[in-house]
Amino acid sequence: MLGLVRLFLRAGLMSETGRLERTVTGTPQGGIASPLLANIALSALDRQYEADWQEMSRYQGRRQYLQRTGHATYRLIRYADDLVLLVKGTRPQAQTLLDQLAARIQALGLSLKSEKTAITHIDEGFEFLGQRIVRRPKGPKRYVYTFVSNEALASIRRKVKALTGHSTTNLALSALIAALNPVLRGWANYYRHAAAKRTLAYLDYYTWWRVGRWLRKKHPQMSWKQINRRYLNDDYTWQEHGRALYKPGSLSVTRYRYRGARIPTPWTDPTAVPTGVHAQRAHLQEQLPLERVQQALT
Repeated sequence: MLGLVRLFLRAGLMSETGRLERTVTGTPQGGIASPLLANIALSALDRQYEADWQEMSRYQGRRQYLQRTGHATYRLIRYADDLVLLVKGTRPQAQTLLDQLAARIQALGLSLKSEKTAITHIDEGFEFLGQRIVRRPKGPKRYVYTFVSNEALASIRRKVKALTGHSTTNLALSALIAALNPVLRGWANYYRHAAAKRTLAYLDYYTWWRVGRWLRKKHPQMSWKQINRRYLNDDYTWQEHGRALYKPGSLSVTRYRYRGARIPTPWTDPTAVPTGVHAQRAHLQEQLPLERVQQALT
């Protein structure tokens, strides 16, 4: 495994011009080794905060007791190298916990990125994994909403704009659609669990408009009426040779259903661990026989 990690780190990266460039330090952005190494390095941090959470939840009502007596309760949520520490307490308590987090990460030989680290209130919101999470009032109550972040929307706009620029007018419309559809479908499916209906409808319109402008550049001698007659189908979607442009606005938005630790993995033994017993499951996973691990890897 260490040999594979070394090969990943020394493999270099392919630039946009097709040249192979060396990687002197770190891992290339978007490389598959980066989240793998982050999960390995930060698993010790997960165990520390899981132990803290178990201590705060030692008996029913203990977290409420801690909050009534002026103590903060907290929990760490992490995905690869992105993490957020949720705190129920005062701002000074949040600052103390941030200092504790920095010290724990430093003990692992890592450090927090200062420009991406901040303390914020839930009513002000924060960004996590390309989504903006914020609490807003609705009638007499307040609810937590998840929106698509501005940077995530700007990123997909840049991709669509690059694919529909002057440099691609030599392609057939069907080839352009074949390049656009996976990008649009993947982005839309990732954000379909957020409050993103209007955002998806806007992306639908923006892509349609960009492809229309692209066709005008490709066929400068044709009028809009001729382009529409040639490339628009009955539901006003760009298409060619039976391949139609994907419409993100047609995707249904559904709220994410929290499953906690019940998500099945190759390491879970359903016959030996009762559902929901997280501590016993973690203990058994550490003692899996080598044959089981090899079978899961293959």
